[in-house]
Amino acid sequence: MDKQILHVDVNNAFLSWSAVEMLKNGSTIDIREIPAIIGGDESRRAGIVLAKSMKAKECGISTGETLYQARLKCKNLVIYPPLNYSKYKEYSNKLYNLLLNYTDKIERYSIDECFLDMTEYLMNDTLLNKAIEINKRAKKELGFTVNVGVANNKLLAKMASDFTKPDRVHTLYKNEIPTKMWNLPVKELFMLGKKTVPKLYNMGIKTIGDLAKTDKNKLIKLFGKHGKLMWEYANGIDNSEVVYIEELPKCVGNSVTLPADINNEEKLEEVLLALAEQVTKRLRKYNLLARTVNIQLRTNNFEEYSHQGKLNFATDSTKEVFSKAKSLFEEMYKKRRFNKINRFKIR
Repeated sequence: MDKQILHVDVNNAFLSWSAVEMLKNGSTIDIREIPAIIGGDESRRAGIVLAKSMKAKECGISTGETLYQARLKCKNLVIYPPLNYSKYKEYSNKLYNLLLNYTDKIERYSIDECFLDMTEYLMNDTLLNKAIEINKRAKKELGFTVNVGVANNKLLAKMASDFTKPDRVHTLYKNEIPTKMWNLPVKELFMLGKKTVPKLYNMGIKTIGDLAKTDKNKLIKLFGKHGKLMWEYANGIDNSEVVYIEELPKCVGNSVTLPADINNEEKLEEVLLALAEQVTKRLRKYNLLARTVNIQLRTNNFEEYSHQGKLNFATDSTKEVFSKAKSLFEEMYKKRRFNKINRFKIR
């Protein structure tokens, strides 16, 4: 069975997180909407651009260049000092805890990006639906945007998340490699070093597609083991695993987008039971007990509703969690008589 992998990447992380923190503290300016950068002390010529807004990027400003160079490109550029690193780590952890609602197999690749192995956690949903939900929840619940790459291995998920930004979800399945990846400049291939690119240019290899079609043995002869890796990556081949360390989630949940809109109570209860089993299975895995059950649903008109209630005692029992979820749903159903439902969630 093909792996089901997502790569979640925060858009302009340090600037985005600074923006959220500033707005939370009363600022009337969203620095994501103006030509702004996060950088060091401007009085020091060694100060560099750590992160940039989209408007700063449109001026030609690049991460890593000096503040002096950035000023020359954009006269009305506003420079902000970075927050304390612990604050950035706090926002990174918020994203990680949100992602734990979807899978236990999360590799924190850097402070602002994660790989998710969703292979055993789709619950008859699609990987794309999960990606879209994560993208929307990050913006709504955390206040910053993410790109999500959708693929069957880590390499392609990473490449997909680097497509058009910000706030996008992109797929890169094996059959999409020729149209979505091979026409990109070879320098955009993941893990390709800067020193290697000129050598490839001299060989007439300008695009990832050119590299993919180059004789593998020739590349191995010239570049050794790295030549083999380059060829494999250019052809979308990557068998690496999502390397994760299990951490206790603050909240355990699972959701599913229904294959068809449903208005039959019995069918909906079957969905609730399946979700309850998935959630309590994870509770038992972590030796955790639930005290509160929350259910969320979305109608075919994209109206969203939620209802929660406390359990009589802390438990990891499927029977108890399902019973509570069922009673919460019945209370909601009596009040509103939903027409058709296309999404359910328990946490």
